[in-house]
Amino acid sequence: MARAADARAAAAAVHEPSGDIRWFEPRPGPIEKATDLGSVQVLKHENLFLLTDQFGDIHADSRGLGLYLGDTRILSCLGLRVGGARPVLLQGSVGGNFRGTIHLTNPSIDRNPGAKMGVGDSLASRKLGITRDRLLADDALQERLQVVNHAEVEEPVTVDIELAADDADIFEVRGYPRPERGRLLPIAVEGGRVTFRYDGLDGVRRASHIVFTEQPTEVAPGPVTDRPWLSGWIQLRWTFTLAPGEERSIGWTVWSTTGRPTESANGLFPDPPLLTADDGSVAYHAWTRGTTAVQTDHELFNLTLTRGLNDLRLLVNDGPNEGERYVAAGVPWFATLFGRDSIISALQVLAFRPQLAIDTLDVLAARQATEVDDERDAEPGKILHELRTGEMAATHELPFRPYYGSVDSTPLWLILLGATYDWTGDRSLVDRLWPNALAALEWIDKWGDRDGDGFVEYGRRSPTGLLNQGWKDSHDAIRDRDGRQVEPPIALAEVQGYVYDAKSRLARLARLRGETNLAERLEADAAQLRERFEAAFWLEDRGYYAMALDAGKRVADGIGSNAGQCLWSGIVSPARARMVGDRLLGPDLFSGWGIRTYATGQLGYNPIGYHTGAVWPHDTSLIAAGLKRYGLHDEANRLVGSVFEAAQRFPEFRLPELFCGFDRETSPLPVPYPVACSPQAWAAAAPFLFLQTMLGLQPHADRSELELFRPNLPDWLGKVTLTNVRVGEAAVDLLFHRWRGTTSAEVLRKVGDISVTIRL
Repeated sequence: MARAADARAAAAAVHEPSGDIRWFEPRPGPIEKATDLGSVQVLKHENLFLLTDQFGDIHADSRGLGLYLGDTRILSCLGLRVGGARPVLLQGSVGGNFRGTIHLTNPSIDRNPGAKMGVGDSLASRKLGITRDRLLADDALQERLQVVNHAEVEEPVTVDIELAADDADIFEVRGYPRPERGRLLPIAVEGGRVTFRYDGLDGVRRASHIVFTEQPTEVAPGPVTDRPWLSGWIQLRWTFTLAPGEERSIGWTVWSTTGRPTESANGLFPDPPLLTADDGSVAYHAWTRGTTAVQTDHELFNLTLTRGLNDLRLLVNDGPNEGERYVAAGVPWFATLFGRDSIISALQVLAFRPQLAIDTLDVLAARQATEVDDERDAEPGKILHELRTGEMAATHELPFRPYYGSVDSTPLWLILLGATYDWTGDRSLVDRLWPNALAALEWIDKWGDRDGDGFVEYGRRSPTGLLNQGWKDSHDAIRDRDGRQVEPPIALAEVQGYVYDAKSRLARLARLRGETNLAERLEADAAQLRERFEAAFWLEDRGYYAMALDAGKRVADGIGSNAGQCLWSGIVSPARARMVGDRLLGPDLFSGWGIRTYATGQLGYNPIGYHTGAVWPHDTSLIAAGLKRYGLHDEANRLVGSVFEAAQRFPEFRLPELFCGFDRETSPLPVPYPVACSPQAWAAAAPFLFLQTMLGLQPHADRSELELFRPNLPDWLGKVTLTNVRVGEAAVDLLFHRWRGTTSAEVLRKVGDISVTIRL
């Protein structure tokens, strides 16, 4: 903390302009809409994240690449040329997370193309070693470019860097139209310092600062084209000569500041923050130490778990208020607080890192709605859907400040509260958040049940709100068997399950607090909801549950993955669980890589559809946990294995937000979805819920017990060791071992009062 404070103090120090400032007029153009980002290098630390191509460049026609701080792109172009040519890529970013290294070399460069053959002056390919090292820390990017001469003779070298900053709101980058935007001010350059400035419509001046370790030889406007926004606005050049074996480094730091618009030059060139890699290293070490350690005899599964754990740390954001922390939903489009995503991610890793659940409960409780606001779909007691802090949210061009258009974040918050108590036994947490829990329960009964029929429905209050407000929130996600899209108000099947689970868990907490009348009412509510659910949602002719009920209480009887999450919540009748499990693992829903959101053979099915045929790892992880809950152990393991095999086919074993639903028999590799977030929180957390499912971990901190519900390792996994599983104030180390088709469990170490029991 002292180092960060020192860095902020350094950033506050102002470099006084010498008066020799060069000014360059910006060349603004339309913000290019992001489509397919392609193969992207991602670095992130806290609220700063960097998206570049494989070469490390942010090229201005990239349609989404850039350096972002929160919801604002603070650098929209950072292009490197050596000898007037783009370097040749040898290896992409090595390291990842908050720092990385890219190795490049030069192509063959003809310096005198007009000379006679055999006489021209040229630099042979692969004679220059070019390395880009970058580090994110303290809301700043630090990069060091190193050029080494491997030629046998002295070589002149020219390095060009193209820069631009548009201060675009991330929603502009995503393609949201704006009738107008703020004003880009002249670019200031003095020596090795560059400042871009933008006066937003929200009355805030945003400035992007770049400081180089040495002054460039030349500074000029970027090249003029018929589409000027596709080029950098300024170009800096360094020219030097390298002897054989000699190296040269140029470094730069990029960061941003905000303030009130002013005509004064004071503050134009602040000094850069002092960055150190220790910042990120310490954070990651602390994250790992605070998480239950997992070791298996399958190295690729170990790598998948490690990748997921590191991605979750990568996605940690600092909250708007001091001391708040949460896991952002995903990079690049959802690098902010989402109620549903944050809650489900915390649930998935609760057995391994309960602190994440506590942080999530607190940050969402602090923003629980207290009044009706139609524009933001807010109602008293509701847990938010999405929080944005950029210019467009501040000017009310977007409702996300925060926005509450989520029908499921409120019951999911209650589920997380109950599950966190099961693991931690923290009575003070329950007591502290009890007023929020009561407000959430009141929202379910008063506002969530819009027509008093006992089901929770959604319908947006504003035409700018989300049309669909469950986790499948694309406009075409909810359909009947003929492919027709269902109109709200809509009662989703899985949401009724969430409410059932929430009330069941809150009944137990109410008894803990001695509120017997409330506990009995909630138990009765849950039981009645289960009966109503079976009567209204079961499709006798299909042996499966409908996706939803429409505004007229007609069933939206398209076949989707929704019923699988009903298994997870426990609302499904035990007598029907086997039929649901068999249908989920049938060829129309199970792709071989995971569960499709929408079954094949139906009008509207699309393997590239966001919620109409694609596979989401988090959805499959919840379904696997649901199968386990009803004793379908082998079926659960089959899903675990399918998604793990998919993870092995993605770069760095990183599960994306979703991938296409093509059948494994015809697609030997999982097909990437073109604009999936990667990394993404509940995809990164999915392997941990898969592991908990296989091992059958069920905590009872209130009675100092960890129950193992029929641990069942699949045939590809022979041994699992868990170190420091925390249940209440106690901790235990466990060894699971598969031998001749059965799985045994052994307690290796116990700290504190805890019993471990196995239920077969």
